Amino acid sequence: MERFEKTLQLDNSVILPVFGQFDANIKQVERACGVQIVNRGDDVKIVGAERGVRKAWNVVSSLAALAAKGEEITEQNLNYFLASAEEADLKELEKVYDDLICVTANGRHLKPKTLGQKKYVDLMKNNTVVFGIGPAGTGKTYLAMAMAITAFKNNEVSRIILTRPAIEAGEKLGFLPGDLQQKVDPYLRPLYDALYEIMGAENFMKNMEKGLIEVAPLAYMRGRTLDNAFIVLDEAQNTTPEQMKMFLTRIGFGAKAVITGDVTQIDLAEGKRSGLMEATKILSGIEGIGMITLTNKDVVRHPLVQKIILAYEKAEKKDTREKGKRGERDGRKDRKRH
Repeated sequence: MERFEKTLQLDNSVILPVFGQFDANIKQVERACGVQIVNRGDDVKIVGAERGVRKAWNVVSSLAALAAKGEEITEQNLNYFLASAEEADLKELEKVYDDLICVTANGRHLKPKTLGQKKYVDLMKNNTVVFGIGPAGTGKTYLAMAMAITAFKNNEVSRIILTRPAIEAGEKLGFLPGDLQQKVDPYLRPLYDALYEIMGAENFMKNMEKGLIEVAPLAYMRGRTLDNAFIVLDEAQNTTPEQMKMFLTRIGFGAKAVITGDVTQIDLAEGKRSGLMEATKILSGIEGIGMITLTNKDVVRHPLVQKIILAYEKAEKKDTREKGKRGERDGRKDRKRH
């Protein structure tokens, strides 16, 4: 195999974050691209097959650009750059990190971390209603909450309303102790957790007591008109078509609504249609309504979550193929009988 070589110069200030502790980042780039990377002073030499060298050069250049902006090089963004290096413009990926949504209570800068998340945030900025669909860990709910809090702080809306359908996933609400509010609170806990982290517990409680932030089951939305509010409907795959229509027709003047869900995790009783799946078909193409489907590439949790999602997707595809083959065999047997 013909050796190919490419060199880039890195500023001293970015070499350490790009290479990582004990060169962990650069070793990962070497493994993923099948190259050798050698650092001498400011020069970083990449040697190997041409395709691998070009990919590694693009990734290292982009990591250096991130580090120069003061961004932390994490396992998540390193993996994302490596996975996207051959199919996306890395210059576009670098711009993803320029979009600051808000600063959390503990001073963390909250930004999109993938191209999919960037598109999702842009849709929320430019549409009245947005459907964000995707697997666990893609930031669907968290980014919607961040956008809601930002709109509230900027006085673009006067209140935040967060809601979920209280659907049991194999467990019955009736067996939980307490009154109705105590029974449904566990279903709303992920929304509370995100609010605490972004706003801070004290700020959240203050606005909650004033009625400026409301966290409630979807059933509580019936009969209301929601003006000047940022409304987030989470776990929307567990709505029925009737519930989804009821929710969408609550939206008033000056309001925004974000509907999030994962169509691979539907907890509705067998035979019941998902309101989320039906709504995305019925409402597709209407001006003012944005839709995005995030994928396993947009997962920003532990890297193992991405592998778990891929494994389930493969298993489901295999199961679908096998069902199709069984159906064909049964069809041939029926034709022979007749």
